[in-house]
Amino acid sequence: MNISTADKALLVKKGISEEQLAEQLKTFKTGFPFLKIEAAATPERGILCPSDEEVQCYIQKWGAFCADGHSVLKFVPASGAASRMFKDLFSFLGADYNVPTNDFEKKFFDNIEKFAFYGDLDAACQKNHSATIAQLIAEGKYKEVVANLLGEAGLNYGALPKGVLKFHNYSEQAARTALEEHLVEGALYASADGKVRLHFTVSTDHRTLFETLVAQCKPVYEAKFGVVYDITFSEQKPSTDTVAADANNEPFREENGELLFRPGGHGALIENLNDIDADIIFIKNIDNVVPDRLKDDTVTYKKLLAGILVSLQEKAFEYLRLIDSGKYTHEQIEEMIRFVQQNLQCRHEEIKHMEDCELVLYLRKKLNRPMRICGMVKNVGEPGGGPFFACNPDGSVSLQILESSQIDMNNAASKSMFENGTHFNPVDLVCAVKGYKGEKFDLPAFVDKNTGFISHKSKSGRELKAMELPGLWNGAMSDWCTVFVEVPLITFNPVKTVNDLLRDVHQ
Repeated sequence: MNISTADKALLVKKGISEEQLAEQLKTFKTGFPFLKIEAAATPERGILCPSDEEVQCYIQKWGAFCADGHSVLKFVPASGAASRMFKDLFSFLGADYNVPTNDFEKKFFDNIEKFAFYGDLDAACQKNHSATIAQLIAEGKYKEVVANLLGEAGLNYGALPKGVLKFHNYSEQAARTALEEHLVEGALYASADGKVRLHFTVSTDHRTLFETLVAQCKPVYEAKFGVVYDITFSEQKPSTDTVAADANNEPFREENGELLFRPGGHGALIENLNDIDADIIFIKNIDNVVPDRLKDDTVTYKKLLAGILVSLQEKAFEYLRLIDSGKYTHEQIEEMIRFVQQNLQCRHEEIKHMEDCELVLYLRKKLNRPMRICGMVKNVGEPGGGPFFACNPDGSVSLQILESSQIDMNNAASKSMFENGTHFNPVDLVCAVKGYKGEKFDLPAFVDKNTGFISHKSKSGRELKAMELPGLWNGAMSDWCTVFVEVPLITFNPVKTVNDLLRDVHQ
């Protein structure tokens, strides 16, 4: 492609090199290869199911780790508006009828008093229409109620991020936002030496909203739990944006001739995660929270995952020290092989043919990586990535979280593995991102760049191709040590639509 002076200036502004641009455009032509999968991970093979006794041991292990002066942080992807959460209500506003007609609309209005934002919405209706919600409904003015919920003159929920929306009612206190529930969770399982560190990735447009909310509620929860919060924010870096392409795989240009770049998806957040300095990092989506009455299971299993992580990391560090000392026996090497194969679930068929020197280098490489423990819930039809044994570029087979787009659905065997998987990933991760000498891993170095995704979008009535980077918990963590653990479904309660807030677990 011909790069103009204006193009070069835009690339410099974003921090994207001309080589990166060329590589992205090339990928539109070649596409991303499907990943070869060996099998779906199951409790029989690939997913740990600890006994009650083991759960308690791992929880104690986590408690001891936190008391030992280690740094812990909770990382919460929270950027993006909640507009998709209100998609059905936006459709109602634009419909050619004025009363609730489909099941979704009827459910929303039949239960409107149960929403945590009901009081705020009622006040907005009175301010803008001099009438309560009940009065507007009695007059058949349903759309006025919805407009006050979604529109800028009312609560503006249609343009706000999920994190600042009121999710849960509490009889003894004000309703809580999703962000506040994460503060509470942090105090319950991610506290070290009385300090709770949380990091939210937010959009530039919403950062002030988050900062204002934190300033208001932080003192409340510090007093409630006797902790000190250290809350930070970051935004997706412009350098992680990806260029859009037209139908001919040429750069898509705006009407003024400027190259169109789009956010690279949640995989771009590997850069934000890489900037975090902490020994252990919990990762959980902003909308997966429950009221206090249901938090016990969440806390138990978060501590379990973390306990398993620090136990495995401790063993890996022990082996790395042994390797680097050069003083190890043949029996110890065999013990390391068993640990990598059985505990870290990473196998290589050629391992039996490797010379001793090559074998030790292989083991060191597999042990000296970021590590993550991923909670897996039983598959009940929710969308999300699944747990698989996947083939890696170096010939090894290890555990990976894969999306359907990464699997060749024209291959009958692969399709069957995906469709018959027993579990899926609810974005429930605990990560260790430092080596045994305390050095931080360079996380982008462990990304499998061949695991991105190309989707079809439109802009100003013109079709375009958009590229998403390897997903944060998919290809962006492809070369991490990965272990899967079964967790109960009660720990997964996402809010994808506003009516999800009416489910028992959110009431």
